Amino acid sequence: MSGTTTAAPRPRHRTAGPDANRWVVLVVLCASLLLVALDATVLHVAVPAVSEDLRPGAIQLLWIVDVYPLVCASLLILFGTLGDRVGRRRVLLFGYGLFGVASAVAACAHTAEVLILARALLGAGGAMIMPATLSILRQVFPDRRERALAIGVWSAVAAVGAAVGPLLGGLLLEHFWWGSVFLVNIPLMLISLPVGRLLLPESRGASDGPWDVAGALMAAAGLFGLVLGVKRLGGDEAPASPLTLLPLLAGAALLFLFVRRQRRLPHPLVDLRMFRRPAFSTSVGCIVLAMLALVGLELIAAQYLQLVLGLSPLATGLRLLPLTVAAMAAGLLGARVLRRFGPRRMVCAGFCLTAVAVLTLTAMGDSDDAPLLLSGFVLLGFGLETTLFGAYESMLSEAPADRAGGAAAVGETSYQLGAGIGIALLGSVMNAAYTPRLRTVPGVSAPDATAAGHSLGEAYDVADRLGGPTGAVLRRVARDSFVHGLHLTLLVSAGLLLLGAVLALRLPRLMQCGAAADAAPAAPEPAAGVPSPRVSGKPRVSA
Repeated sequence: MSGTTTAAPRPRHRTAGPDANRWVVLVVLCASLLLVALDATVLHVAVPAVSEDLRPGAIQLLWIVDVYPLVCASLLILFGTLGDRVGRRRVLLFGYGLFGVASAVAACAHTAEVLILARALLGAGGAMIMPATLSILRQVFPDRRERALAIGVWSAVAAVGAAVGPLLGGLLLEHFWWGSVFLVNIPLMLISLPVGRLLLPESRGASDGPWDVAGALMAAAGLFGLVLGVKRLGGDEAPASPLTLLPLLAGAALLFLFVRRQRRLPHPLVDLRMFRRPAFSTSVGCIVLAMLALVGLELIAAQYLQLVLGLSPLATGLRLLPLTVAAMAAGLLGARVLRRFGPRRMVCAGFCLTAVAVLTLTAMGDSDDAPLLLSGFVLLGFGLETTLFGAYESMLSEAPADRAGGAAAVGETSYQLGAGIGIALLGSVMNAAYTPRLRTVPGVSAPDATAAGHSLGEAYDVADRLGGPTGAVLRRVARDSFVHGLHLTLLVSAGLLLLGAVLALRLPRLMQCGAAADAAPAAPEPAAGVPSPRVSGKPRVSA
């Protein structure tokens, strides 16, 4: 054995120490989330250009828009639990790569079929990235107070991404072709891959027993069928249509079998015992109710601004901007509010504040009232983000650290399902209030009345084609019916929000920050040259 001493290798780069390093990790995770949130909405403004260039059919155009969220929602549980098993950073980095490749394919697509495939691959990449960001955040912030602040920043970034997507898409389309809305992802992913490889710590959950591949595929297929059926209901499809009923029934059956399978396995894919914890199950329910009440409402509000008030798309985006700014503010203030008031009062107050905002907006009519819309949207954004922040933080803190990926996937799946069901439910309420009045307009034939009953935009088209007094009457009746349906939809939404406030009373009264309340997670494997965020010279004492 040689008596020489080997010199310790020099670090490849300087670090600011464990305390600073986890905040750098948060920046990388937020950049990842920003990309996914942007891509969910950036295509909306490019749909007319895509239609003109690729000439897709009506069904193809629907799939171009919907396949991204559909695939993403279906695969969240699969990739979230896979990250717990093989490494969350590994799944996240693979998601970066897939997202970049799919973006290049989408930008260069010359047919609708290729664009649909590329959007599906983007959804798969998003499903890898979304739960991984939350589960890594759960690992590198073991202290609940700091984690609450990190989740607030994370959620504020998500709000920014969703709002900036259409604005960025519109800016690109003014100077470039529609594929540029996808090309913007590629340089960002080329930066994220090496930075993530260098800075993000690797972490895994419990690896006892084999990974349930059959269960993962069963969950993915079940969620795909369920979300597809719900989206068809939200797209004004007949509930009794086989193309709506079959996906719904098949998806529900597969998810039922998935739950039975998980209960029987000694090492389940998703630990259903988490739902026995009141804070976890209540948080998931609050996420579903919040999205159920509000996502469909946002779509209807955008139609109101453009079709009833006659605002341009840019003016509509600017009117909705206060909602996003208020949501960002609520996310950044969320940690302080949670420490002061606790999860129960925070989430309950968020639901009540959002319900007040919704009821305030029932004063909207067929004339523009900018102060009313401003106050309503500010209250709406602040209340919604307060609710979602408190629910997400409670859900993630209640889940065991070694199941963080599965818990994050459950939360994101609840978000997607709540959004899809909300569009279907509130859209049905809107149609039930809007359509009947158009059947009795004098001088309008039954086929024209049926076409006008599909949407307010189609009613305007029919009115323009008819012209004269009949067209003017049809336009006025359609506008008044839409406003009536909007008021009814707002009342239903307020009822759902108040139901959420009652449900939130099951959450813990206080934010528990002690060691017993927040078990320490398994030590993550540090990235090359970067010390573990949890390693320090002596135990850390919470304030």
